[in-house]
Amino acid sequence: MNVKVEEVSSIRKKLSFELNADRVGEEIRRAYGEIARTAKVKGFRKGKVPPRVLEQYYAPQMREKVLTRLINDSYFKALVDHQLPAVGNPEIIESGEIAKGSPFTYVAEVEVKPEVMAGDYTGLQLEKEIFAPDQELLDHRLEEMQKSRSSMEVSKRKKAREGDFVTIDFQGFVDGEAFEGGTAEGHVLELGSGSFIPGFEEQVVGMKRDEEKEIEVSFPEEYGNKDLAGKPAVFKVRLHEIKEKKVPELDDEFAKGYGVDSLAELKEKLAENYREQETGRIDSELRERLVKVLVERNPVDVPEAMVQQQLEYMLDNIRNRMQQQGMSLEMLGMNEESFAAMYRETAVGQVQGSLILEAIARQEDIAVEDGEIDGKLEEIAAMANASLDAVKKYYDNDEARNSLKSQIVEEKTIAFLLEKATVTEVSKDQLAENQPAEESESPAEV
Repeated sequence: MNVKVEEVSSIRKKLSFELNADRVGEEIRRAYGEIARTAKVKGFRKGKVPPRVLEQYYAPQMREKVLTRLINDSYFKALVDHQLPAVGNPEIIESGEIAKGSPFTYVAEVEVKPEVMAGDYTGLQLEKEIFAPDQELLDHRLEEMQKSRSSMEVSKRKKAREGDFVTIDFQGFVDGEAFEGGTAEGHVLELGSGSFIPGFEEQVVGMKRDEEKEIEVSFPEEYGNKDLAGKPAVFKVRLHEIKEKKVPELDDEFAKGYGVDSLAELKEKLAENYREQETGRIDSELRERLVKVLVERNPVDVPEAMVQQQLEYMLDNIRNRMQQQGMSLEMLGMNEESFAAMYRETAVGQVQGSLILEAIARQEDIAVEDGEIDGKLEEIAAMANASLDAVKKYYDNDEARNSLKSQIVEEKTIAFLLEKATVTEVSKDQLAENQPAEESESPAEV
């Protein structure tokens, strides 16, 4: 087999193959031998069809088998022999004929992982947000926790008021005719929620149990149903029940429901969790800014296959998180194509960053040391609240283990770069003023 490797670009190679006639003949005989075992030709018993007849009826199937074998075997052997870090599948741009006594030639192009030599990566000037406690946010979180423990009780009041949950029957009419979707029985409505047509809830306020009332409203001009948009309507309403939300007192007894002994301890725990979340976010954003600077200083062409792989990873990640929240990509008005279009630039930047960090690690001899794998597994187990044995079992294969090693090396490389950088702490507002507007939010923020 003769192979000629040419560089199309820093991320693409052209491979020209010539396989000798003997190899081609061997594969032709092998293919016809396999076909003969199951070939059915009128006038011949199964498995007894002569070669000349097989060639007459099964030449296309033979060519397909031979092409597949010759290309697969020669292509992957060439990758190993020439140490080509191919990414993605090859593109066959030229292919010769399959014929006895003749060599077979073909030309393929394939994307390859670029050889990166990083430079200008020490002494970076970076800004880091200073953590600032947000008491207003903590108070809001405590209020939401309080509301989540609320209970619904039948109100002793005679009349409904804003904030109550009322059970009603209603039937809507436009031009004196009932319209589709305008009737319901036993509908529970929170007064003041704004979930009904403007003006409807305000007129339910003040109604008594078992009271019937006609409510006049107008559908908004931008209403989704064009047949109803902008039209006046009358709703016949009957109120059955009034319930009010009972919010528990914020006291030590309330706090015990969250596994602590006092309200003060609960507030302290909330503040601690908030600090951990915020410092994690701040550190993550600092790393992102560091990588962005590296990419700006070290332009790298990236193979399309690597960009697509990163987009698939990002898509799987966001889908898994949304599924846990009972949501879907479609609920945000997106599909795979629109997601890829929106986050393509982000994916390119992430691939570039990974390649540059990998190059820096190689140049600085940063590697995984003894014990670091075990330490990382323990860290993962603690974060996932899983047993160490379960985590070890998950990573007990070459692919997962290599991925973990790459993660450790990348983290060590970033730590090395931060040690060599000048990091200035600034307020959140100051950081926002100094940083250019973000091109798009990350999938984690969707």
